[in-house]
Amino acid sequence: MNKSIQTILLGLTAALSFSAFIYLADYGLYFKLLNTLLGVVALTLLLYIPRRALLIAGFFIGIFWFYWIGYSFKYQGVGYMTPLVTLGFGLIYLLFFLPLYFTDKAYLRAILLFGLSFFEPFDWNWLQIELLFVESYFGVYKYQLFTTLLALSLPSLITEKKYKLLPLLLLLLSINYGYPKQYDAPLKIKLITTNITQDQKWLLINQLPTIKMIFSEIEDATKEGYDVVVLPESVFPMYLNYNPQLIALLKNSSYNISIVAGALLREGEKSYNVTYLFEDGEYTIAKKLVLVPFGEYIPLPKFAQKFINETFFQGESDFVTADRPTDFIIKGVKFRNAICYEATSQEIYEGDVKFLLATSNNAWFAPSIEPTLQNLLLKYYARKNGVTIYHAANYAGSGVIK
Repeated sequence: MNKSIQTILLGLTAALSFSAFIYLADYGLYFKLLNTLLGVVALTLLLYIPRRALLIAGFFIGIFWFYWIGYSFKYQGVGYMTPLVTLGFGLIYLLFFLPLYFTDKAYLRAILLFGLSFFEPFDWNWLQIELLFVESYFGVYKYQLFTTLLALSLPSLITEKKYKLLPLLLLLLSINYGYPKQYDAPLKIKLITTNITQDQKWLLINQLPTIKMIFSEIEDATKEGYDVVVLPESVFPMYLNYNPQLIALLKNSSYNISIVAGALLREGEKSYNVTYLFEDGEYTIAKKLVLVPFGEYIPLPKFAQKFINETFFQGESDFVTADRPTDFIIKGVKFRNAICYEATSQEIYEGDVKFLLATSNNAWFAPSIEPTLQNLLLKYYARKNGVTIYHAANYAGSGVIK
């Protein structure tokens, strides 16, 4: 076989084995043994394949994991950017894995790969190397990734054939022996899934039907005896604080059921992505803490922010963050609030957190693997932090993560 073709195939195989668990999950297939083997194969290939194959692997990992990010650009009026954004993520992750290119020693690559597990390019944290094992027999803690890489790289240092596979015994330390205990919230919670396409969501003509739908869901949840109803991120496609009549109606409904719903908030010149809690005729607002890079803010120097924001995001990528996470107290029970991307950030789990209310709008990226990848990330954070997540999403992804 031609050496160039062999290099390409090795790189593709590494990328496919590194990504397969996402696509299996997307079809509802969760095979712990297969996912364990695929994860081990993926890391082994990254430790041992030729240098050029590494670059190919990094490029296609970026594509396989994040091809869908460019889908949202059509709603900003720059749909022509979609293939460029997809290509860009391939190049970003080629560069992400580039440090491994400069050595062919497996143990050095293992050290570098472990170091890369702490790195988030442009504050984008959805490529967690430990995520390979979230639905496997291995655990997702850093020490388990370390022992896995150690076990797979040490054979390269052993010259005697009969002892070469002995380090693989270290994989026993990578086995999942249990996560922190998770609890059910002592409340009856209804999670609402809406199916509003992104091109229709913000049209003024659809605002009244959306509001009617929301109140119908609230009324149904009340009749069904739920304590809390949770609606998705920005389910109210408006600056809700500019609509006092609507707020009055929600406050009135909240005497019968606690209502959690996403909307926008405007304070002076500042815009916030927020969650409202209506309860007993009052309301509390939780502002988003962790913004989406290149979606809600531009993670670049200020001289580049304005140009990119106005050119590609119509001036909309300029949200402001909260200073700290927000906890809602609902009928005496504490819930940490998280809006979409921040539910997949470790910052939101700091402190005393047992229950988390997460809301998302996944219609930006429909149809794609994005809701599946998000769900796997929620499992990852829920398990290692011992938190039960109640997730309500537009388009796909709603459910209890435990």
